[in-house]
Amino acid sequence: MGFFQRLKEGLFKTQQKLVHEIKRIVTRSPRLTADTIEELEAALLGADLGVAMTQQILTAVKKAYETQGSGGVQVLDIAIAEVEKSLGTVHPGLKTNATGLTVVSVVGVNGTGKTTTSAKLAHNFKQNGEGVVLAACDTFRAAAIEQLKLWGTRLDVEVIAGAHGADAAAVAHDGIAAAQARNAKWLLVDTAGRLHTKTNLMQELQKVHRVMAKKLPGAPHETLLVIDATTGMNALNQAREFHKAVPLTGLVVTKLDGTSKAGMVVAIQKELGIPVKFIGVGEQKDDLQPFNAREFAEALFSDKEAAE
Repeated sequence: MGFFQRLKEGLFKTQQKLVHEIKRIVTRSPRLTADTIEELEAALLGADLGVAMTQQILTAVKKAYETQGSGGVQVLDIAIAEVEKSLGTVHPGLKTNATGLTVVSVVGVNGTGKTTTSAKLAHNFKQNGEGVVLAACDTFRAAAIEQLKLWGTRLDVEVIAGAHGADAAAVAHDGIAAAQARNAKWLLVDTAGRLHTKTNLMQELQKVHRVMAKKLPGAPHETLLVIDATTGMNALNQAREFHKAVPLTGLVVTKLDGTSKAGMVVAIQKELGIPVKFIGVGEQKDDLQPFNAREFAEALFSDKEAAE
């Protein structure tokens, strides 16, 4: 099964609810009334698309009704086009350090899947024939270190780790040294999960980044926030607070196959301007893929009945 098909199946909960509501609303009345607009707004906000994206779609729908009349307006097609336009403004690829090692810091709250994401990214790089090293900087949890080591064994990727309770910044420093010594292209730094509301933990993350920058100017070159799609719009608060503490360069959205509120992907990028770089729709090592705005928009709003 191709990734686009897995994405469509993963977004089925969101798509089913959203498309059903939109079709129900627009087929009930040939005219675009105030009540219709209000119901469309509620349906879009219910999928956690956010206020800004919702208004952008509604504005485009109103304009289409004014110019085409009710007969030619396809609300779902308009929604796909507007979401793609919004998400596709930023190129999702990872930045690389032109002169050597590229360091990627993987951050987020507890339980979003940072360790698994780090491993899946390592798998992607290795599949491309690129040298990669993992650094186990979640030193708070012994289980996290062991989990990353297990992934390292499974993927045949070296893992730099310290003892449980070791200084995370020191492990990150050693990770850069080891990756440079091995002429690796990538170092993936798996940081500890931390609540975005805990100031002391956010300061500790800032220290890890300062130490990395001192060891390798410009590092980390990418800071990816891993967010759990099932948390809905709470993920926007996480992104906002992490972005204040350590400037984020991209988002990785996991567990898209378990939510009816996948629109939060759109809302976060629309509000904060942080591009979605990877999305995950499963637990396998190849279930994390580069984000494609068009495919995501189609999977979100596609009318399955019309497509079959």
